[in-house]
Amino acid sequence: MAGTAARAADVTPLLAQDPNMVEAQDGWTFTFAPYFWGTSISGDTAQFSLPSVHIDADFGDILDHLDFAAMAAGEARYDRFSIIGDIEYAKLSVGASTPLGILASDVEVATEMFTGLVGAGYSVLADSSGYLDIVAGIKVWSVDTTISFSGGLLDGVERSDSATWVDGLAGIRGRYSITPEIYITGWGLVGGGGADLDWDVALALGYNFNERLSVIAGYRAAGVDYSDDGFVFDVVQQGPILSLALRF
Repeated sequence: MAGTAARAADVTPLLAQDPNMVEAQDGWTFTFAPYFWGTSISGDTAQFSLPSVHIDADFGDILDHLDFAAMAAGEARYDRFSIIGDIEYAKLSVGASTPLGILASDVEVATEMFTGLVGAGYSVLADSSGYLDIVAGIKVWSVDTTISFSGGLLDGVERSDSATWVDGLAGIRGRYSITPEIYITGWGLVGGGGADLDWDVALALGYNFNERLSVIAGYRAAGVDYSDDGFVFDVVQQGPILSLALRF
C-alpha cells in the first residue's frame, strides 16, 4: 500500500529534552520536531473485497509515487511528567494505461494514510546523564484508497475503500548522554485495539548544537496488523529517521 510510506515517530523519544535543561527551568518546556523517515514497506494488504496482495517496496519505489508527505512531533514537559504527540500524513498515487481501452483507457490508484498519536509519560529514572520514561498513548489510524477510471465504458467511475481504527500503545523511552553534546536515545512501544498488533521501536544518536537545537539520526521499525470485513493492512515499515528538534 503506497500510503504507508511515511509513517513516523509514534510517542517519539527523539524529542525528549536534556534532563539538565528540564531541571534548570521552572514550569513547562516545549519541543517541536519535524522529521523524515525513509521507510521501506513489506506485508500484505487487501481492499475492495479482493484477495490480499503481498507488497515489498523499498524507499526508492515509494518515493517515485509520493505526492505529498508531512511528519512532525511535539512534547510538553513539566518536571517528570510529559505530554507527547505525533502526526504523519502521506499521499501516493500510481497510474497506468489499459491494453485495449474498452472498459477504461487509464486507471489511477491513490492512497492516503494518516496517523495521529497523543500520550503521556513519566520519568521513573532521571539524573544528569539521562532518564527512563514509561509512556502510554492512543493512536488513530486512517487508510483510504481510491481507484479512478478514465475513458472507455467506465469513464468517470470512482470507487473508494477505507478503514479507521484506534490502538492503545504503551512502552518505554530513554536517553543517555555520552558527552554534553552527544547522546543515545531510543524507544519501544507495543499495543493494539482496533488492530491485532501495533508496535514501534527505534534507536538513534543525537547531537546538541545548543540548549535550543539538536539533530537526531537513527533507525526505526514499526508494524501494524489490522483486518476487518475484508480490509487487510498487515505491514512492517523500517528505515533511517532524521529529526530536527527545537526546544523553547
